[in-house]
Amino acid sequence: MEMTETPVRRLIMKLAVPTVISNLISTLYNAADTFFVGQISTAASAAVGVALSMQAVIQAIGFFFGQGSGNNMSRQLGSHHEDTAAVLASTGFFSAFILSAVIAVPCLIFLEPISVFLGSSETILPYAVDYMFWILLAAPFMASSFVLNNQLRFEGNSFYSMIGLTAGGILNLVLDPLLIFGFDMGIAGAAIATAISQIVSFIILFVLSERIGTVRIRLRTFRPSLKIFGMITNGGLPSLCRQSVTSVAMICLNNAALPFGDAAIAAMAIVNKIGNFTNSILLGVGQGFQPVCGYNFGAGRYSRVKEGFWFCVKSMAVLLLVLAVAEFIWASPIIGFFRKGDPDVIVIGDIALRLRCFTLVLSSWITISNMLLQTTGKMWRASILGFARQGIILIPIVWILPPIIGIWGIQIAQPLADLITFLMSVPMTLSVIRKMNEKAEAEKA
Repeated sequence: MEMTETPVRRLIMKLAVPTVISNLISTLYNAADTFFVGQISTAASAAVGVALSMQAVIQAIGFFFGQGSGNNMSRQLGSHHEDTAAVLASTGFFSAFILSAVIAVPCLIFLEPISVFLGSSETILPYAVDYMFWILLAAPFMASSFVLNNQLRFEGNSFYSMIGLTAGGILNLVLDPLLIFGFDMGIAGAAIATAISQIVSFIILFVLSERIGTVRIRLRTFRPSLKIFGMITNGGLPSLCRQSVTSVAMICLNNAALPFGDAAIAAMAIVNKIGNFTNSILLGVGQGFQPVCGYNFGAGRYSRVKEGFWFCVKSMAVLLLVLAVAEFIWASPIIGFFRKGDPDVIVIGDIALRLRCFTLVLSSWITISNMLLQTTGKMWRASILGFARQGIILIPIVWILPPIIGIWGIQIAQPLADLITFLMSVPMTLSVIRKMNEKAEAEKA
């Protein structure tokens, strides 16, 4: 009853605040590594950026099965089909654990050539190998944590999903300096800290899912079938597209930046990490909207879906405008916080960060639209939109512009991709809203 009767704005904020905190804490995993590793050298800082593309693959698996099972669970629970929701939960969880383990093994065997493929230079390579070894060992737990986090959210238990991620994030902040400097483990210490923290988060989230969650994960309800995987794919493919293509875009960005030196790779890695903080807030609000959207769409309460959509778009547009102004004004100090010892990193990062500020507010419409399309079952439109921002548009820009206009081509790539994606998303989303209006009018008649 809460999902279909509680005032929409209050309900979204109730679900969104813990999710925003969860996302911010999750972002701290990489941001903490970037900060502490940045004290070692520019090459080490760049290695974290190179490894980020591999972590994006792990996240893609987790979000695919987490979002795919989660948003279908919310619709099934809204329609009172609890048995199907249980099968979705268990199948999503175990599938993510198994698949990430299967992918991690060959990556560990061929770690050095993979690091080169991801964009490592000769100076970056040793750091990248040391860092990614430990990240890959923890990959099954990392992917499964994303599944548990998403499933708890879609059940309406955002507060508890926040607890698991927050505990891991705080632990990571403590372990990073201890292992990197206290035990003199260098960049490997940062990776070990992240791996341990992710495993701890996994354990906490699993226990909370068992004790608090609406749907329990059981081996007996792990029933992989074409029907269940079809449902998961329908709900999770847009997330897989977003995350996978992000990984590909990062690889392309790192390789395009190679001719401009380690400072360029490090600078763009830092700018991406700063962007992740902003996206954490936006995604958190959008993820707070998703269970409300799923439950009410499944129950035919279209007016509540629309109210929630417009509330999220407008409120986030205002917040992103404020953040864009702040980032534009203090771009250099923000970049310098992560890498003080290299002025080239600060100069390159300053320009890239300020250029992104011009289109930051458009992310409000792009992201919330994508979540509306995904949660209401518009798989292909949501997938195309997910591919567009980081793939269909960004990757060609990254390859075409730098040879023509130099490093400016790398710095302007993301804001240009955001602008084009926004223009694509407007007609896609408005058509869905119009159809909901028609259904609502038909029901009244």
